[in-house]
Amino acid sequence: MYVPGHFQADPAEVEELLHTHGAADLITLTADGRLLATTLPFVYVPVAGEPGALHGHLARNNPQWNAPARGEALVIVHGPDAYITPSWYASTAEHGWVVPTWDYVAAQVYGSLVVHEDPAWTEALVRRLVAKHEASSGHPHPWSVDDAPADFTAGMMRAIVGVELQISHVEAAVKLSQNRPTADVAGVIAGLRARGDTAAADAVQQANAALPAG
Repeated sequence: MYVPGHFQADPAEVEELLHTHGAADLITLTADGRLLATTLPFVYVPVAGEPGALHGHLARNNPQWNAPARGEALVIVHGPDAYITPSWYASTAEHGWVVPTWDYVAAQVYGSLVVHEDPAWTEALVRRLVAKHEASSGHPHPWSVDDAPADFTAGMMRAIVGVELQISHVEAAVKLSQNRPTADVAGVIAGLRARGDTAAADAVQQANAALPAG
């Protein structure tokens, strides 16, 4: 992953992204050279002194989980992202030496992929995933796995397999207009908020914390 120095994510930013991301892209290379990819949510499991792991699950009918793999697996984790128009920059009116760009937060997580067919492991993972995302759903009565009939849940569990990415290393970028003058950053934040892109605006605001809130 190409990451210029001023966009390099620090450990706290990586930790936050791994804990709070939505769906991510699992990419594996088969022994015969084919790339396989699936978009799925993961739960980040930190381990003291170690890189930790990402836990998720695949449909049993998805060939990715049992295709003989070559080398490490890759999970691409996405944070907020947005198109940035030069129209938001004060520099546009000052000298015009500007171009459009894309702001984003992303991590490439590398490691060994382990498959878990143990129903207990998979059910525990599903419960953690549900609890994580129901907590942020905004619903006054979050849904629980136990709200579904037990025989239905058991059948659904048989239709999936667990996957665990045992992380070897992470490469991450936080590219949120940190290379722009203060007035340009303020314009980006205002433009994103006016467009309704609150998540990206908040991320730019946080990455350029010296700016006053607005």
